[in-house]
Amino acid sequence: MSEANPTPVVTKPPAAMGQLVRFSPAKSVLTRDTDRCPKCKSAFVEREPAFLHCKYCGNMARIVDGSLLDQDVFERRSGLRIAS
Repeated sequence: MSEANPTPVVTKPPAAMGQLVRFSPAKSVLTRDTDRCPKCKSAFVEREPAFLHCKYCGNMARIVDGSLLDQDVFERRSGLRIAS
């Protein structure tokens, strides 16, 4: 009763605690001269200092050179954000 070919025990390394997810900014980052939504290609958009807001699909696309300080002032003056 001797074993001719014993099979080795294969142990798996411990599972990682989380999973790495990489995000690609290819469609959500725009140049300053873009006038269409990158998601649905609609021209029904509202240009903000740092974002392009599509009124058709609701997509918010970041403009590369848009100032976030100017965006903050725009949101406060237009009533989109309550001053805190």
